[in-house]
Amino acid sequence: MPKYAVLSDIHGNLEALEAVLKVCSAMGVDRFIVLGDIVGYNADPARCIEIIRNLNPAAVVRGNHDDYAISSNMENSGFNINAQIAIQWTHDHLNEDDRAWLSELPYKAVIPECNATAVHATLDSPEGWGYIFDVQHAAAHFTYQINQVCFCGHSHVPVAFDKIPFASSERRAVESIPEWEGDPEQDDEDDFEKDFSVGDMLTVKLEKGHKYLFNIGSIGQPRNGDPRASFAIYNPDEQTVSRCRVPYDIASAQQKVLDAGLPERLALRLSIGR
Repeated sequence: MPKYAVLSDIHGNLEALEAVLKVCSAMGVDRFIVLGDIVGYNADPARCIEIIRNLNPAAVVRGNHDDYAISSNMENSGFNINAQIAIQWTHDHLNEDDRAWLSELPYKAVIPECNATAVHATLDSPEGWGYIFDVQHAAAHFTYQINQVCFCGHSHVPVAFDKIPFASSERRAVESIPEWEGDPEQDDEDDFEKDFSVGDMLTVKLEKGHKYLFNIGSIGQPRNGDPRASFAIYNPDEQTVSRCRVPYDIASAQQKVLDAGLPERLALRLSIGR
């Protein structure tokens, strides 16, 4: 069975996307699953769309930034002013073909070949752009999950949850998987500058009968205090899901944001992962 790379929240960050794809090639990835928000915030939305289309992914779903970039109508979007500026800029820098392709993306997708589901936000309300941060939100989501594994993004914060087949006094029906999150404060500060190695992964072994929800974090704008691009590798044969953290040329991505006239805040946050 193929080995899958799961990509989310690229947000027009070409430098981060290219660094991730280089690692995917070295790791022998066969197929890609893309969880949306290919565009928004950063300065290379059209190029990122082109690259994703050329990957011929097993599935691509629509994110909220993709959704708003189609028409740039942000009424009731809830976006702050920086995000609104970025969405309008993104809309203006996409051509009609780019926007038409984004408009055809579904809000969720089932991938039967690997017993997985892809969604940007949540399965219980994929078009409502809700967030999953805790077991209560995850429990609502699991009600709609038919496959063993579901991948989501949207929050830019990597979290994971396990739905236990038989709850007990010792185990709740839904539990978080803390090892998935990692702790950037405990990592060696020099790791952010080191080349990626296969050993720099956080791996979860899937158990038979359990259901899993993985938020894989963000490639293009991490918000968990770790500025490295975050993505996942799903290996159905080994029944593992691994989260990888990849350093990239943040300074170049920041300079592009500034040169494009986008808000300075969008450039500054890349180096701190917040």
